[in-house]
Amino acid sequence: MSLTAGSRPEGTRPPAAVEEPTAAVATAVAKERVPRKAGRAGKVPWRIRLRRDRALILMTLPVIVLLLLFNYIPLLGNVVAFQDYDPYVSSNGVTAIFHSPWVGVEQFSRMVDDPLFWSAAKNTVLLFSLQLVLFFPIPIALALLINSVIRPRVRAVAQAIMYLPHFFSWVLVVTVFQQVFGGAGIIAQTLEDHGWSGFDLMTDADLFKYLVTAQAVWKDAGWGIIVFLAALAAVSTDLYEAAAMDGAGRWRRMWHVTLPALRPVIALLLVLRVGDALSVGFEQFLLQRDAVGVGASEVLDTYVWNMGIQNGDFSYAAAVGLVKGAIGVCLVLGANKFAHLLGEQGVYQK
Repeated sequence: MSLTAGSRPEGTRPPAAVEEPTAAVATAVAKERVPRKAGRAGKVPWRIRLRRDRALILMTLPVIVLLLLFNYIPLLGNVVAFQDYDPYVSSNGVTAIFHSPWVGVEQFSRMVDDPLFWSAAKNTVLLFSLQLVLFFPIPIALALLINSVIRPRVRAVAQAIMYLPHFFSWVLVVTVFQQVFGGAGIIAQTLEDHGWSGFDLMTDADLFKYLVTAQAVWKDAGWGIIVFLAALAAVSTDLYEAAAMDGAGRWRRMWHVTLPALRPVIALLLVLRVGDALSVGFEQFLLQRDAVGVGASEVLDTYVWNMGIQNGDFSYAAAVGLVKGAIGVCLVLGANKFAHLLGEQGVYQK
């Protein structure tokens, strides 16, 4: 029987040189072809990333050092909240931590039984709620108003005027309000010149919460305007044109195009604002403390300063500050979870 080229009789094995490689040989060949340093799933090794991003790392290194020195290392000092800390028990305040006696949760029990603490906490929550309702929507409304202005020069001037008070210190802000709404201010003097009885808004304890809210709006609303205007600048004009072609009016376009574009920014700022709920201000209230009294102006920040710096009760002040910080973290996590339920990213993703 003649055999054609390339054929072989049945039952015969092919030569060893042309046998197909086994699975083990194929795996070994694949491992030799792929470098071990390539990492898993195409990830770049950290040495290559370090060499590639060394310029960015050097740029952020001073900021990291500052955060470590002024934000993270001082957290170790919270240990005095569980001590009866006495800075004079040693040659310096740092070594005094190791010589101060431990008292456990005695400072926290004292905080719970202190009526002045609950009064300061009540004022803090009240002022935060008022500022959240009255202050938070104002930058959004002003950003929408400025964004609707067609002429760029008018828009730039209005934005600059509203943003300027953000650079003022609280001393200057309180001084300006004193010269306008105080007993010797412009409004009071004008009313007295025309036969009306003057008034002194700066010493009215009942209206103090509205006064500090107005001061916060005048000082910091411009910063919020810039954030929302940056978000509005990213909205494509094609969306507005398509909505106008569909018959949507001005209010419809704002409701269905503008506000959805602002939702991620609103959610982010709202989460940050809720996390900072117990820090409604320090210098602003301290400057006006004597004018309206402690009962109206005492918040947690001024309470901690009064107990720790003025009275020298560092352990108790550290305990109050520690509880304040823990509640702030819980508020951030809760607000961010709520943002996720609404379909927004918040501060961090799921």
